Amino acid sequence: MATAQPTARANARPATPSVRPTAPSGARAAVVPAPAQPPAPADAPAPTLIGSVQRALRLLEAVSDHPDGAPAKQLAREAGLQLPTAYHLLRTLTHEGYLRREQGVFVLGAAASRLGRGGSGQLRREVVVETMERWRDTLGVAVYFAVYREGEIELAALAESTENPAVEEWADFRETAHAHVIGQCLLSQLDTRSRVDHLDRHPVEAITPFTVTDDATLLERLSTVERMQTMWESEEYALGTVCAGIPLTIGQTAAVMAISVPLAHEARLGPAIERLRGEIGEVVRSLMFSISI
Repeated sequence: MATAQPTARANARPATPSVRPTAPSGARAAVVPAPAQPPAPADAPAPTLIGSVQRALRLLEAVSDHPDGAPAKQLAREAGLQLPTAYHLLRTLTHEGYLRREQGVFVLGAAASRLGRGGSGQLRREVVVETMERWRDTLGVAVYFAVYREGEIELAALAESTENPAVEEWADFRETAHAHVIGQCLLSQLDTRSRVDHLDRHPVEAITPFTVTDDATLLERLSTVERMQTMWESEEYALGTVCAGIPLTIGQTAAVMAISVPLAHEARLGPAIERLRGEIGEVVRSLMFSISI
C-alpha cells in the first residue's frame, strides 16, 4: 500500500501520558543472589486479621463454585461456618449487592461481577503494555497506542525508556489533536461531520511555528489519508521531535500506533515505522483483545 511521504513540517506530534512505563534495566555481567533474610523474631507481632472479612470471603468463594446457586446450609458447610454466622454474612453480602437470593439459593450479584470485570481489565492492560514494550525495544523508539473514544482522543498506552523518551505533554493532548500525528491519524478515520464536530470543540490553533493553522488545510490533509497509510509529523506539536503514525481500525474503534524520535535522529524514523507497518497484523491481533482498556 502506498505510504504518504513526509512533507515539510507535515502531520502531527504525539504527547506524553501521565503514567510512564519503567524502562528495563541494562544487562549485567553476573547476577548475585540477594542475601537470605533473617527469620522474623519469635515475638514479632502477628498481622491483624479481621475474622468477619475472612468468613465473608470464604462464603463468596463457596457461592462462586455454584453457578446455579446453593442454599445457605450448603454454603455454611462448605465455608466451615456455623449456620447463624453464615446467615448474617449472606444477608449482608446480599444487601451490598455481592450476592443475590433467587428461589432459596444464593448466586453472585452485580457487585461481584464488577470485581471480575476489573480483573479482566487489568489483564487486558497488561497485554497492551507487554506489546508496547516489546516494540519499544525492537524499534528503539518511544511507542504510542491511542483510540478515539466518545468524541475524544485517548492515549491508552505508552512505552518509553531513558534512551528513548516520549515527548512532554506541554499542551493538552486532547485539545491539540490537529497538532500531533496521533490526533491526525484518529481524525482521518472519522467521517467529515465528526471531524468538523471535533474541531468545533477543539479549534485549530498554532502551538509551534509549524502547526497547521486553519480548518480547511487540516481537513483537506485528512481527506487524502487512506486506510493504514503512514502519516508523518515534524515539530508541529513539539519543537525538536519528529513522529509517524499508522491509522488502525480495531473492531468499530478508531485507533493508532505511533512512534517518535528526536529531530537529530530523524533518519531512524522511516525504517522504524515501516518495520512496524510491515508487522501491523500481529500488533492488531494483540490489541484487539485489549481495545476496551
